[in-house]
Amino acid sequence: MHTAGHPRRVDLNADLGEEITDDEGLLAVVTSANVACGFHAGTPATMQAVCAGAVRRGVTLGAQVSYDDRARFGRVELDVPPEVLREQVAEQVGVLSAIAAAEGAEVAYLKPHGALYHRVARDEDQAAAVLDGSGQLPVMGMPGSVLLSMAHARGRAWRLEGFPDRGYGADGRLLPRDQPGALVTDPDRVASRAVELAASVDSVCVHGDSPGAVRTAAAVRRALEAAGLAVVTCWSSTA
Repeated sequence: MHTAGHPRRVDLNADLGEEITDDEGLLAVVTSANVACGFHAGTPATMQAVCAGAVRRGVTLGAQVSYDDRARFGRVELDVPPEVLREQVAEQVGVLSAIAAAEGAEVAYLKPHGALYHRVARDEDQAAAVLDGSGQLPVMGMPGSVLLSMAHARGRAWRLEGFPDRGYGADGRLLPRDQPGALVTDPDRVASRAVELAASVDSVCVHGDSPGAVRTAAAVRRALEAAGLAVVTCWSSTA
């Protein structure tokens, strides 16, 4: 079951292995790495490099599963039959798990990517498929996500996530990327938002594919620590 993190602790995660990211730079800052598993981005070589780097740095590994849509970076919702989505998730988790094991690590959690992340926040059929395809891995998502409520009902561990570099709508969901205010790019503003979010989530995410991602992630970490928060993985009790 999920247990709220200590109020003085917060995890810092980012998306790695997407072939457009300074993975080594981010691994020096984050405490959890969401690793692209090949369906929206990533290759066995990038997965291996991130896993090896994470082991060196003591960073927790998560499988970032996606729709099978590299052309659009997994950012378009697809009506994939649940049985197909289940097998696609299982394949992605399996590939990353094998690579992680070869580096002496293990996959500690699951975080859907892009359009799949938002779809499973409201779609029970696709959320069930993601859970069915990922064994008993703990899952990460936003407050109110159907994926998290279904995980809880199944006795799976889960963690709440916030996005300081993204704008939120009145409904509590992220603004679509093509809307004004959807992307927050000033590192200082992202950092201050991260401190605010840390009061209500277990982990804050800095998007690895954003310009200046390492600089922004470093600013976030400094701000969290300056606010008296210990920046540590939120998966230590579930890995």
